[in-house]
Amino acid sequence: MAKQFITSKRSLSEETEKKLNKQILMEGLSSASYLSMASWCDTRGYIKSAQFLYNHSEEERQHMLKLFAYINNAGGHAMQPEITNIKHEFGSLREVFEDILAHEIAVTKSINELVEHCFNSKDFTTFNFLQWFVTEQREEETLARRAVELFDIIGEEGIGLWTIDQEIAKLENNGTETGLESGGGEI
Repeated sequence: MAKQFITSKRSLSEETEKKLNKQILMEGLSSASYLSMASWCDTRGYIKSAQFLYNHSEEERQHMLKLFAYINNAGGHAMQPEITNIKHEFGSLREVFEDILAHEIAVTKSINELVEHCFNSKDFTTFNFLQWFVTEQREEETLARRAVELFDIIGEEGIGLWTIDQEIAKLENNGTETGLESGGGEI
């Protein structure tokens, strides 16, 4: 049976569609990873960090859905990614936030490669759409870096971990104070 299309025309190249679907996987991986991290924090009494990560898991899901809508509206087909190999155990709260920083750096690289592809293939509509992600990624990477810095500034001895957990919540609430003007301090 032949497919029924409202229109068979599309403005999105198949190569760009494939790369955007790869980015959907990155955003889905972020969401799933942050959910796992949130649960780990929750079970160890890092309540503020857990809430921070539950919120960011949902924000990453929204980033994924933003890509879904763009692909489908441009005549492509967004694909639900298969998310596997999520880490569920961490050696410390610091490890959680170091993993976040490493992951956000990888996402930045992925976004930059996608933007470069769109520029080189003269897909300026997608290039323009991706500028939101470029800005968002800078904010997320900066916020992750600030979270890791808390461990060095405060230290983990005595009430240090409790204090760090409290300060994580403040990072989210005070995004503009960390130089994150437009994203509300998202990871």
